[in-house]
Amino acid sequence: MDASLIDSLFDYSFGFSLGFSLILAIGAQNAFVLKQGLKGEHVFLVALICALSDALLILAGVSGFHILVASFPQVVEIARFGGALFLFIYGLLSFYRALRVQQGLQPSDIRSNSAGQSALTCLAFTWLNPHVYLDTVVLLGSVSTQFGDRVAWFAGGAMTASFVFFFALGYGARLLRPLFAAPRSWRILDFLIGIVMWAIAYRLLVLG
Repeated sequence: MDASLIDSLFDYSFGFSLGFSLILAIGAQNAFVLKQGLKGEHVFLVALICALSDALLILAGVSGFHILVASFPQVVEIARFGGALFLFIYGLLSFYRALRVQQGLQPSDIRSNSAGQSALTCLAFTWLNPHVYLDTVVLLGSVSTQFGDRVAWFAGGAMTASFVFFFALGYGARLLRPLFAAPRSWRILDFLIGIVMWAIAYRLLVLG
């Protein structure tokens, strides 16, 4: 095998590994995708929005936009306060749902959101998250400068990781549906999602 191809595949693998590790942690966006997968509601649309958003941000980062973001931290600050407010409200709604469910509940019984509502919520989780700019634009953008003319391979690996992760999370959630046939499981999930949302909002406001 040609040595340059081996180097390119290594760069692709490195980009995939780094990209995957950055989105693996449980966060607001991942919790939303998981719940959509459990409900079987607009899974493809939600996973596609998350993956494409990551791809656009990664493309911006490797194209040099990370320098602009680093020079104008106001972009991250706006996302920080807007994201914290959004997460607080969404967490409050999650706690409300956890408390009001008293009877037997099947996933199909849950009030469904329209495709438009799901898309807007997903976009908010993605673009109002300041860490997505720090991870995909600044961090991946900075690392990409090491790869010279093979930067496309590195970026392609990171983008692939996003598509693999979000579609696997969304469609893999169906394996947990038997567990969520019980109403208690849904109440616990909503309660945990509320905690995650408020914890992230607190971290954004207090810890930065």
